[in-house]
Formats: sequence, structure tokens, C-alpha cells
Amino acid sequence: MSDLFKELKDKVQQQNPTIVFPEGTDERILAAAVRLAEENVLKPILVGDKEEITSRAKEIGVSLGDMELIDPKQYAEFDSLVASFVERRKGKATEEQARQILTDENYFGTMLVYTGKAHGLVSGAAHSTADTVRPALQIIKTKEGIKKTSGAFIMVKGEEKYVFADCAINIAPSSADLAESALVSAHTARVFGIDPKVALLSFSTKGSAKSAETEKVVEATELLSGMNPDFPFDGELQFDAAFVSSVAQKKAPDSPLKGEANVFIFPGLETGNIGYKMVQRLGGFDAIGPILQGLNMPVNDLSRGCNEEDVYKLALITAMQAL
Repeated sequence: MSDLFKELKDKVQQQNPTIVFPEGTDERILAAAVRLAEENVLKPILVGDKEEITSRAKEIGVSLGDMELIDPKQYAEFDSLVASFVERRKGKATEEQARQILTDENYFGTMLVYTGKAHGLVSGAAHSTADTVRPALQIIKTKEGIKKTSGAFIMVKGEEKYVFADCAINIAPSSADLAESALVSAHTARVFGIDPKVALLSFSTKGSAKSAETEKVVEATELLSGMNPDFPFDGELQFDAAFVSSVAQKKAPDSPLKGEANVFIFPGLETGNIGYKMVQRLGGFDAIGPILQGLNMPVNDLSRGCNEEDVYKLALITAMQAL
């Protein structure tokens, strides 16, 4: 495990928060949850049919011990959750509809977070990103002043740590979306011990090319400036001008980043998703996330191609966000 996750584990272990896993019968979720519980890092809650969870645990040879298992259909406080959901949705769901909706593990798990039963949620091993994000946006919602959630990855290799965003949620972000993503990504960086230096990326550096795409990044940089951020930032910058000091001296000599950026805001989901996967596969970095940014409480989404280690690490990150 990298130094980052050793640090996270030490910090999380002191608080021992509760994290809910809606996909309680998934082998990867089970193995990671058991490991987290045995190491006394955090308290997992597994959601699903208790007999199915127990049977699956036996099949893969793990002991659940006294881990909390919750079946939505047998939950003693289900009526209370229904009432809270109806109130939260403000007329968008009747009681009858709420009872049906809350049989869905992701909606149920998100309500456990909203009502304080758990501090955060990790899902997505067997569900799409939409299945994880939709309940979070409807129930937990974004923080005041934040209009959209965005998806960041922590890219880790040895002692190197970077934040890449948005690589998961917004397909064609506006300039306002990019500025907002930059602001919340800097906060994410600080949560994980990174002193943010934020670059808004483009295929152009300081007007070396002109197009609607480059102007969007220029405008985003101006909007970010108006938010009075307490971290250095710059845009529009090509990646090399943001990351390599010698290139920055030539292409952007007046940039406050001086080629030392560590938080990278991509101009669209295409570039963000391709970029993080190239760095992961070609560069040998661990890509942890996506971390959903801007929500009132932490909910995070796994890739359906994840493994046990991915679940373990994202659970640590979610717990850290909750502290």
C-alpha cells in the first residue's frame, strides 16, 4: 500500500467511521469489508438479503464476525426512512412510491447516510455510475453554492499524488462548471494532503490557438479568479506547460504555477477519462475514484471492473472525507 493510504488508514482508524456498502453480496465488497472490519479501520454496513450475504461469505471463505447486515425489507426503521425520503423529495414521491424506491439498495444505503446511520457510502462494483449518483443527488444533494457534482481521481505512485477532474460525471462542462470543478478539486486535494496548484488544461497555452474550446477554458479561469480562491491556479495551459518547469518557462513564463501543477482540470469528460486511464496504464499510477465532489456527505462510485483493493482504498477515501 502506498504512503498515502497508510496515512489515510492511520487517520481514519482514530475515528472509526461507519461506511455503508449497498452491494453486500458482491465478492469484492465482502472481502474488502471484512478486511476493513478485522483491521478495525472502519465499521462496514452491508446491505442486502442477510442469508444471501452470509452464504456468499462462506463460499469465498471469509468470516463476517459481528458485522452489521441490513436487509431493507426487514429493517425495523423502514417507516421512518420512508417518511424522511418523502419529506426530502418535497412532493416528488408519494409514500407508496417511496416504499418501492427504498427497496433499491443504493437508495436505501444513501438514506442511511442522510439520516446519520452511516458517515458515507461506497457502491458501483455491480451498478452503473448513474445508479450510484442519482440517489446521492436526489437525497444528499450538493453543498450550498455548488451546482453540480464532479468526479475526481487521486492518482498515486509512490510519493507522487495528483488530482484529476472531472473524469467521470459531466460530459461537456461549461466554463462555469470547470471553474466550480477547480474549486472543489482543490478542496479534495487538501483532504488528501496535497497543497493544491491547479491547472485548467487545454490544447492551447495562453492563446497559442483560438477556438470555442480554448475560450471556454479562458473564461473558466476568469470565473475562478472571481471566486477568490486561496490557491495558485492558471489556464488555459497545455499539460506540459502546467507540469514541466522548463516548458512553462518557454510557453507560460508568467504563470504562477511555474510548471508545478498537481491538480488538473480537464476541459471535458472525453479528455479526462482518456487522460487518467493513460496515466494509470502507461504510467503505472493507481487511479483511485471517482470521488464524487461537492456533495453534503461522501458517496463514492467504484468501477464495475474494480478489485478488492480498489474497494478497500475507496472506502478509506470515503471515510477520510467524512472526518
